[in-house]
Amino acid sequence: MSNARKLIARMRRTPHDWRIEDFKVVADSLGISYDQHGTSHVVFRHPNAGRLSVPARRPIKPVYVRLFVDFAGRAGENNED
Repeated sequence: MSNARKLIARMRRTPHDWRIEDFKVVADSLGISYDQHGTSHVVFRHPNAGRLSVPARRPIKPVYVRLFVDFAGRAGENNED
């Protein structure tokens, strides 16, 4: 989970130039499920955080990075050690 926390901290500081693969690494670490069924968006889901749809095309706009950081924060609230 340390790697995910580092990524989230970097996303928070610099919300530019991120790839959808980085989002998936964080999601895997926090137990967030995601799917992309032949669409241009990846849908992230978690029972505590709800649902978030993020466009998979680069560059991912900073607004989506900020939304994902908030989403990951809500998802990780009960996963804290």
